[in-house]
Amino acid sequence: MTDPEGPKYGFDTLQIHAGARPDPATGARQTPIYQSTAFVFRDAEHAAALFNLQEVGYIYSRLTNPTIAVLQERVATLEGGAGAVACSSGHAAQLMALFPLMAPGLNVVVSTRLYGGTVTQFSQTIKRFGWSAKFVDFDDLDAVKAAIDDDTRAVFCEAIANPGGYITDLDAISDIADAAGLPLIVDNTSATPYLCRPIEHGATLVVHSTTKYLTGNGTVTGGVVVDSGTFDWSANDKFPSLSQPEPAYHGLKFHETFGPLAFTFHGIAVGLRDLGMTMNPQAAHYTLMGIETLSLRMDRHVENAQRLASWLEQDDRVDYVTYAGLESSPYYERVAKICPRGAGALFTFAVKGGYEACVKLVNALEIFSHVANLGDARSLIIHSASTTHRQLTAEQQRAAGAAPEVVRVSIGIEDVDDLIADLDQALSKAVS
Repeated sequence: MTDPEGPKYGFDTLQIHAGARPDPATGARQTPIYQSTAFVFRDAEHAAALFNLQEVGYIYSRLTNPTIAVLQERVATLEGGAGAVACSSGHAAQLMALFPLMAPGLNVVVSTRLYGGTVTQFSQTIKRFGWSAKFVDFDDLDAVKAAIDDDTRAVFCEAIANPGGYITDLDAISDIADAAGLPLIVDNTSATPYLCRPIEHGATLVVHSTTKYLTGNGTVTGGVVVDSGTFDWSANDKFPSLSQPEPAYHGLKFHETFGPLAFTFHGIAVGLRDLGMTMNPQAAHYTLMGIETLSLRMDRHVENAQRLASWLEQDDRVDYVTYAGLESSPYYERVAKICPRGAGALFTFAVKGGYEACVKLVNALEIFSHVANLGDARSLIIHSASTTHRQLTAEQQRAAGAAPEVVRVSIGIEDVDDLIADLDQALSKAVS
């Protein structure tokens, strides 16, 4: 179902069928969980061909697995990419995306509006590899251009930024990355390919925490990196891992050999081989089942979020709401261009009474679950400043949209009137 010359199926069809075929051994219609560490080779010649990257197949589940392969193809198809590599978490996906591009002394230019854990990963952890990150307000296009230097190897942002639900002008950012000859990496977790397809806006790579909306039921962790297949890794000498001979494969050049699938093959043959951040097949199975209803869920998520945000904006106990679907949002005009099916279901609102009122609100809620997650069928809430963004400075918290007086909500698919009633009673207790 990914043949460019074949029928053009709709999203709802692809989210169920892409990558999946009846099991050849049993005829099973649902993708089986291939809970196997290793796979038997036909003969010694077959094994050698697989290890030499001369033939595609299954060797060992750290590298390739039939259940995970279906998930990779499905997500790549929904995103409009050439290929994908699934891994153990969204954080793993971010490292997997950077790994072939970076080296000691190099940097990545990133948005200030990112999930708190990503800010920490980029500001602290990657330093241990000798990499660095430059944090810039991506609404300031001149600042983004100015931050790029000879040592920059990628530009990174979120399509719908966590926690505030801000929408990035992907077209403008991709123009800047293109002019600099750099790949644009977009985290599409909060939007999903149903609301936004970053590759259509110039993204080179798309990353997801499949833990969130793609799975949609809060059961397993996972991540995926989708390769657009459009970037010329051999245009210069900036990306030797993809353009130059690879010693571990007898001098093979990934871009020369695999063309549009160069990044995907490198992610498996080097990234998963050596970093080992592998998704397990049961997690892939849960995520595949979740994706089958992605469009149905996202429509309801967006509908509920729009209703709730509009109600909160009119409430005297609330200072402001950051939902981009509101006409009052500075990002409202971007919704139609970047996320034509809606502004997602993730946003923040500021509670009058500050930090203490936020804590009271969280403790008083009954339907909303107080958890460090988003993208569940259930409605979720968290006080980011004391949890997910606690490790950041006050300045970083505000830049990321996680100020002390703010709570983040991930709106689920429950009856929206019940959600409004729950917030109403909790706000009364918080601001009394």
